[in-house]
Amino acid sequence: MKFSVLVAILAEELEEQAIDVARRSGASGVTILGGKGIGAKEKKTFFGLTVEGSQSVLVFVLEKKLSVQVLKNISKELELDQQSRGVVFTLPLEHITGIDMTQIHQFENRIKDDI
Repeated sequence: MKFSVLVAILAEELEEQAIDVARRSGASGVTILGGKGIGAKEKKTFFGLTVEGSQSVLVFVLEKKLSVQVLKNISKELELDQQSRGVVFTLPLEHITGIDMTQIHQFENRIKDDI
């Protein structure tokens, strides 16, 4: 079974909506990191300090086929392509340990159901 890491970097206010979409798409667990970024455009400043919004970094470990579906659903439902509100991407996983076996069984059952 092949796995991918799906990373979603979004405005903090989109965090819960993205997690809901991912869960409805079949993802079961997520690691949430806080962050801030610097975009291509200059942001407004207040007394020399740049005003930036907080971002959430969502990290999922998913079966490869599922990761593509979650990526598409998050992008579509949060309208990321149209409004530049975030970025979602996947990376292949070569080696993995520590994943819960019940999660692997869920992935296997989902694959069997798709066949």
